[in-house]
Amino acid sequence: MKGQSRRKGRAKHNKPQRIEESLQPKHSIKHKKKTHQPQNTQSNISRRKGRANHSSASSNPPKSSSSSSSFLDKVKARLAGGHFRMINEKLYTCTGKEALDYFKEDPDLFNMYHTGYQEQMSHWPEQPVNRIIKWLKDRSSSIIVADFGCGDARLAKNVKNKVFSFDLVSNNPSVIACDMSNVPLESSSVDVAVFCLSLMGTNYASYLQEAYRVLKPSGWLLIAEVKSRFDPNNGGADPNQFTKAVCEMGFTSELKDFANKMFVLLYFKKKEKQSSKSREIEWPELKPCIYKTSLTFICIKTRDESPETYLSDTR
Repeated sequence: MKGQSRRKGRAKHNKPQRIEESLQPKHSIKHKKKTHQPQNTQSNISRRKGRANHSSASSNPPKSSSSSSSFLDKVKARLAGGHFRMINEKLYTCTGKEALDYFKEDPDLFNMYHTGYQEQMSHWPEQPVNRIIKWLKDRSSSIIVADFGCGDARLAKNVKNKVFSFDLVSNNPSVIACDMSNVPLESSSVDVAVFCLSLMGTNYASYLQEAYRVLKPSGWLLIAEVKSRFDPNNGGADPNQFTKAVCEMGFTSELKDFANKMFVLLYFKKKEKQSSKSREIEWPELKPCIYKTSLTFICIKTRDESPETYLSDTR
């Protein structure tokens, strides 16, 4: 019995010891799992930011040069606009003969001008040539038309009539290059003469005299012009004075359309008989359409970091 008591005593004594021993390894493992945590020093923060930026840059590679190309295209467009305005001013301030020689020396200038012209027209809510096209479509297709300053010959392309298209340069087999004051047509050979935004030269009266020559008696003269050119309150010509001069040439005024905010339409009809009295006609000066510009230097760095400077003009 005493031996059993001693064994039980040892068991009771050993039991808590085994519990402590069983706890000891867990305590040791816990210490082994602990690792050294670096402090958030400034250098460590910088390194982490650097890694983050590098990761972000690699995951989001830089965009292609499309944005810079787009910017260059805008600059080139503005330069093209500057060239258009320069040529436009030239055409309004010289004679038709001088304009013809000007484009003969460099036909590419004509293309440059008409590209700029089309861009300008794209901003107009309505284009006068479309009004003239509609006017012709409402009449017989047997009517013969002379289009003075036809541009891209849109009028001829959109009607069934026989149209003689004249301009300073011909980029189309259907367009005849010539001075508007001397077109290759017989006298009294056409039914309608059209000037759609084309009374540009300082000798514009000679263009109208040529139109009178080639028109048949009772033939129509249609003039579409920028409205500001006939606004006497802003330096433009008096439309009544202009109408009077055209009528003195041998026309009657049939209609004046000032409804559009961008252009005016004037309709005249050639008289059956020319007056035997001839006198000098006093033609009003037509205000040239000259765009105001301001010069701006734009510096662009290309991929190789070499700067390219463009001279641009803005309105």
